[in-house]
Amino acid sequence: MLESLRPFLTKILNPLAKHLNINPNIVTVISPFIAVLAAYGFANHLLIIGTLAILLSGFLDVVDGAVARYHNKTSKFGAFLDSTMDRFADAIIYIGIILGGYCDWFIGVLAIHSAITVSYVRARAESQGVECKVGIAERAVRMIILMIGAVIGYLTSPIYFTYTIIILVILSYITVGQRIYHVWRQLK
Repeated sequence: MLESLRPFLTKILNPLAKHLNINPNIVTVISPFIAVLAAYGFANHLLIIGTLAILLSGFLDVVDGAVARYHNKTSKFGAFLDSTMDRFADAIIYIGIILGGYCDWFIGVLAIHSAITVSYVRARAESQGVECKVGIAERAVRMIILMIGAVIGYLTSPIYFTYTIIILVILSYITVGQRIYHVWRQLK
């Protein structure tokens, strides 16, 4: 869904990537630690801290890829590591949200499960040779919705952040369904 922004982001990120001639895997591994800061913010009812940490984590998530592409350091291991760290970050963030009481544990577990399942279905599809970047709630979209929900919850009432999490669970499972349907159509 946000793939169409790649040319725009490349123009912005290439000058930064040019000056960051480091191993992109180092940037990738930092992301879960930033997610811990987001979890801390959410667990302690600091919605803006949580939101800013997700934003920083997302920024690092695009910077690592930009550095890898600019310096011709892309690798299968780098892609694997990036995806793995994203799953850690997703779970860590939702654990903070659960600890903060913004949703009950069951909704929180569904949020973690649905986020991981969206990625699992894509990975499994691609292992079968089917490109699977379809669906209404890829990770970037989910993180943007989560940040917007946190800001709205901060400015109005935390219940709106809770509603956002429930909406994200629904959107994630819809995305899983869309991806399963897409793979079924490609493989039949």
